[in-house]
Amino acid sequence: MHRRPNQKPLLIACGILQPEIGALISNGDIKAEAVFLNKYLHNDYQKLHDALKAILHRYRQRGPVVVYGDLCLGFNGEMKALMAECGTLNVNALNCIDCLLGGKGKLLKTDPDHELFFLTPAFLEFSENLILGTRKENRQRFNMLRGIHLIDPQGDMDRYRKRIEHFSDQTGLPVLEHRVVGLALIKTVIQDALQRRQA
Repeated sequence: MHRRPNQKPLLIACGILQPEIGALISNGDIKAEAVFLNKYLHNDYQKLHDALKAILHRYRQRGPVVVYGDLCLGFNGEMKALMAECGTLNVNALNCIDCLLGGKGKLLKTDPDHELFFLTPAFLEFSENLILGTRKENRQRFNMLRGIHLIDPQGDMDRYRKRIEHFSDQTGLPVLEHRVVGLALIKTVIQDALQRRQA
């Protein structure tokens, strides 16, 4: 790692977390710079892998920290393998939602049976692309789930009420919980990774 003494650490992060990470940086809660990858890369493991590898190669001299979870490239250790290949590390979390809940697998305590669909404001926009069929087709696609959990990091989910109601109607999933989580949990996840990177 060859970061200059006065140069801020660099985060390579998922675009889904841009509102939260952007707020932490602009508020001075995290002293870092961030580069965000397109959130729609999540639709294709290979495209996300290739984009991450390319940007890590471009910024390798900065020793970046990756704000993607262990499962964001697949379920067979793909993220850890890429981190080892690129000589860097990622946050201790499963995915974006786990980051917002404090990482370290806390998502599994909330949803041990994988029955919930989690929405943040940014994830709502991403997920609306999944309801392009008929109402019947949309409900069929989501019929293995029990309901929606709203994860509200900045206390602004009520602004999206009509869109959430539409998503709920189309998928047949009721809103089961609206959890205001704040930014402290994701801040801790990122700070932990930055400290490990500097160690």
